[in-house]
Amino acid sequence: MAKAPRLAAGRARALGVPTRGTTNPNRLRRVDRWLLGTAVVQSVLDSPDPLVVDLGYGATPVTTVELAARLRAVHPQVRVLGLEIDPERVAAGKLVADPPVLDFRRGGFELAGARPVLLRAFNVLRQYPEEESARSWATMLARLAPGGLLVEGTCDEIGRRCSWVLLDADGPRTFTLACLPADLERPSDLAERLPKALIHRNVPGEPVFDLLRALDGCWATAAPYAPFGPRARWVEAVRLLAAEGWPVLDTRRRWRLGEVTLSWSAVAPNSA
Repeated sequence: MAKAPRLAAGRARALGVPTRGTTNPNRLRRVDRWLLGTAVVQSVLDSPDPLVVDLGYGATPVTTVELAARLRAVHPQVRVLGLEIDPERVAAGKLVADPPVLDFRRGGFELAGARPVLLRAFNVLRQYPEEESARSWATMLARLAPGGLLVEGTCDEIGRRCSWVLLDADGPRTFTLACLPADLERPSDLAERLPKALIHRNVPGEPVFDLLRALDGCWATAAPYAPFGPRARWVEAVRLLAAEGWPVLDTRRRWRLGEVTLSWSAVAPNSA
């Protein structure tokens, strides 16, 4: 039986365990770009008190600093709070803090008492059992401001292969794959970076397995577009995927960025 995550020692009683800490500049650029291009996210950032929490930013605060700069370029009223369980990582964040615009605090899934309208939790849940990741979703969602959103996902070390889930109080809403198409032999290469809720479900009989195989098939059919570059081939593959009836929610403008967003129903795991 999987153990529940411990409460980190100390007055903050931060819920969870420290992340591996791996981070690199620009690692989360794809999800940040998606946040700024997604209407429902923009709506919550236009709220009267738009606090954004970046949970588990890693060994250095660089991706939290980047998140704040990107969001505030469009929404100057946004405040960003970076949370980490490791006190040394919090101390590193304090060196670049600019409160109240950008601050850092010790905290975990309980969000250190914050009530954000948007919570970004990237590369946080991969170290947990699948069952615990679902409970962590519920814990984080319960601590959002009314109408708040959670984006939870994972990516490779340099941010070329990513996937994430957007959730609200009712649960998962959408699923996104994002990549540098030139970095792929086939779209199913992204399976290695599926969110924790899906990575163990990439087996025959599960919807996410069917999706990746369907996208591989569309990629193969789109091979005549290869002379125009990997991005053109990706766009055609996603167009074909939508034509097959998959619930693709975005448009060519996003596909050209190496993205595809679908309704969560396309990949929701089968019941155990």
